[in-house]
Amino acid sequence: MLMLLAGGTVATLLSRLYYNSGGNSKWMSTLTQSCGAPLLAIPLLLTPPAPEEERRRPAPSKLAAVYLGIGVLIGVDNLMYAYALLYLPVSTFSLVAATQLAFNAVTSRLINAQRFTPLIANSVVVLTFAAAMLGVGASSDGDGTSSSGAPPRGRYAAGFVLTLAASAVLALILSLYELAFERVVRARTPRWVLRTQMHTNLVASAVAAAGLLASGEWRTVPGEMAAFRDGPARYVLTLAGTAAAWQAALAGQVRLVARVSSLFANATGAVQLPLVPVFAVVLFGDRMTGVKTVAMLMAVWGFLSYVYQHYLDGRRAAAGKDGAECAVCAARAASNAVSSAS
Repeated sequence: MLMLLAGGTVATLLSRLYYNSGGNSKWMSTLTQSCGAPLLAIPLLLTPPAPEEERRRPAPSKLAAVYLGIGVLIGVDNLMYAYALLYLPVSTFSLVAATQLAFNAVTSRLINAQRFTPLIANSVVVLTFAAAMLGVGASSDGDGTSSSGAPPRGRYAAGFVLTLAASAVLALILSLYELAFERVVRARTPRWVLRTQMHTNLVASAVAAAGLLASGEWRTVPGEMAAFRDGPARYVLTLAGTAAAWQAALAGQVRLVARVSSLFANATGAVQLPLVPVFAVVLFGDRMTGVKTVAMLMAVWGFLSYVYQHYLDGRRAAAGKDGAECAVCAARAASNAVSSAS
């Protein structure tokens, strides 16, 4: 959980720092979101296999389909986030990205058969209104930071739509992860979590690398590095730190998907919601307008609805388990009484 929160916050801020310091390659930003996957080989080698991993070996063809399908989706999602972070202030980006909770409620219902309770419905409505407020308040961020020639309002609209689309795709990805652990992998051990994350992100890295080469942006990398604020060394450190932070966040998120559910992983990630806008105001000088403040409070309200629903589900599950244990104990006592009487 800590990896998800700390990694997600740091990765988002470093991604914005890349643009603010002179970086402009959308495909490079896309690549950094997944190219840290080889780092996962270290904990994978250090984690001993669980007994169930030896008993259950998924079919290689099914695993390949999971890795390829989810990996391509991750690559597309990362590209949309890269453009969105270029076009939007990071505080606005993080608030709009909170709508992935609402999208995840839908995908979890359709793919993972999660219950759609009144509290979750309340969260969906609140988050939708929060995003709508930010969309209407586009003029408050009219001083966008993109270096493109597009007008500020056009940049804002494009960034807003791309963030919504990326949030929807991420919600789908998390639900597909949960489905893969349940139907294909049929194991939720730490090794399978690391293995699945590593392979899907390697596919996403291949997609980003192909885009970097096909777009010709790779030719601008030496000049971008030379012109980067504080020099080439800071350029490399920024990209390396971003890549490592994204993998830390993803490792925590996928682990929560495996241990609990995609819905809970998404809700936990929303805890960073109040953190990113505050850091963005301090580090990048983003404007925290009244609309943003109200939208942030509404998004936190929506997140708390999710948390309370999970709390109720946990209590209900615990009560059901206790009831089952009591029934077993009563049956054993009755059986012993019958044996004693005979």
